Amino acid sequence: MVLLTHFIGALFGLLSVIFGAFGAHALKKRLSEEQLRSFETGVKYQMYHALLLLVLGFNLNLGTALEQYMVYCFMLGTFLFSFSIYGLTLSAAKGKKLRFLGPVTPLGGLLLVIGWSLLLYSFIQNIL
Repeated sequence: MVLLTHFIGALFGLLSVIFGAFGAHALKKRLSEEQLRSFETGVKYQMYHALLLLVLGFNLNLGTALEQYMVYCFMLGTFLFSFSIYGLTLSAAKGKKLRFLGPVTPLGGLLLVIGWSLLLYSFIQNIL
């Protein structure tokens, strides 16, 4: 589980740098300011959670069900949240918005909130 967390964290980090550069250079002339901000939001959240996955992988043994659920929430939530934003933004820029991705973004956000809640819960458990 730790190796998977490291791998996904590094992959998300790598892709966020690539997507960030792509957005800043190749998409700057194709996207509206609002679309560019949305794309950048996806990139930022992806990088934040890439770093979080790496930190968790290096600091937890990920042996408990709570830790594993937390990591899965961060992985799946990041994928659904950021990649749905990329899909929505790029498809809207081409004039063919993929509307089915609309509900995917908040679902990804909800999984991120659950992941952060589980992390907080694990800290509270250690205090008590």
